Amino acid sequence: MIDVRPFARLGAFQNDWLNTRHHFSFASYHDPARMGFGRLRVWNDDEIAAGTGFDPHPHRDMEIITYVRQGAITHRDNLGNEGRTEAGDVQVMHAGTGIVHAEYNRESEPTSLFQIWILPDRNGVAPGWGTREFPRIGGGLALLASGRPADAGTDALVLYADAALRAGTLANGETVRVPLEPGRGIYLVPASGAITVNGVPVGTRDGAAIRDEKELVVTATEAAEVVLVDVR
Repeated sequence: MIDVRPFARLGAFQNDWLNTRHHFSFASYHDPARMGFGRLRVWNDDEIAAGTGFDPHPHRDMEIITYVRQGAITHRDNLGNEGRTEAGDVQVMHAGTGIVHAEYNRESEPTSLFQIWILPDRNGVAPGWGTREFPRIGGGLALLASGRPADAGTDALVLYADAALRAGTLANGETVRVPLEPGRGIYLVPASGAITVNGVPVGTRDGAAIRDEKELVVTATEAAEVVLVDVR
């Protein structure tokens, strides 16, 4: 089952500094048919104006991934963490028992990113934050963050959830195969370009919710940057 959610039909919000689309119900956008996908609760497609951003605010008991597509985002939290994450790289924040953070675009251009929230396997973990460079190279979809037991010991950023984030760039005509284990699902978004998934077209910034497929055959019909989350 491959359910494509066209970008034009996603929830939307815009003000003087933030232009965002919601793949799932979030804030003032509510669709009872789109409350999440397994343990994946939020996938927001944000564009943040230069010199602006999210002022300090709290979270708890959530794994929050930021995948930067253009520009950079600067993180600061009440644990003393501060860092800048550039396009193509990721940061992971464990909200756990509670964290207060701010995310600012301190660049001279807009910053575009995916903000992805995943429900943790257990509540009350120690809060934390980390970021890592993952250079954009060919050769498939790199493992960027994971809490899956099979991925223990890799250099992926740790998640406190049985989930994994993969991303990579595909040349026009390039194909990658992604296995899908029984009982799991994949939510996939082309950050740019266009692809087919098992023959089903998925356009730029569309979402594809995928279950009950043994394998995904992902083919770029034009050069594409693909981001996916594997969850239960």
